[in-house]
Amino acid sequence: MADHDPVTIGIVSISDRASSGVYEDKGLPALKEWLAKALKNPIAFQERLIPDEKDRISATLVELVDAGCSLVLTTGGTGPAPRDVTPEATLAIADKEMPGFGEQMRQISLRFVPTAILSRQVAVIRGRSLVINLPGQPKSIQETLEGLKEDGKQVVPGIFAAVPYCVDLIGGPYLETNDEVCKGFRPKSAIRAPKA
Repeated sequence: MADHDPVTIGIVSISDRASSGVYEDKGLPALKEWLAKALKNPIAFQERLIPDEKDRISATLVELVDAGCSLVLTTGGTGPAPRDVTPEATLAIADKEMPGFGEQMRQISLRFVPTAILSRQVAVIRGRSLVINLPGQPKSIQETLEGLKEDGKQVVPGIFAAVPYCVDLIGGPYLETNDEVCKGFRPKSAIRAPKA
């Protein structure tokens, strides 16, 4: 682990019912488990469980970016229901929108359910942080991050394959993936030689 840059990652589960204790939150554990498997870097997690309130979501994202999180992943609140305001709250704090992430998440989810077109996930850059809205269900979180494999071959790339290089480009730490979980892609010129 000492050979890999440490990274601080913000994870935010957005749910009225889970944040008020009506049921157990499954988003934060799913994100932590997947990221711990996918990255070789030592990770410091900043976790938040909050209700579906636009101003609260925006303030939480800003707080995590200001706290030095190079990557912030949210789960929940991206559908068409009246209380689903995560995309609006995310766009409100953006310096740049990164539409390819949302497009690819919907493409992956469409392989499983026709209602994937109802999801409104977005990704944005704020300062030197990448903020991505993920679906709410643990299974969907894993599918969108990893993509689809058939007979051990990647059929549809997951969105996380693009995350390490995006974080490079915005001045963040050098993220290194465990290829059997999700192989990060970088152009040859951006690949760092292993430390001696």
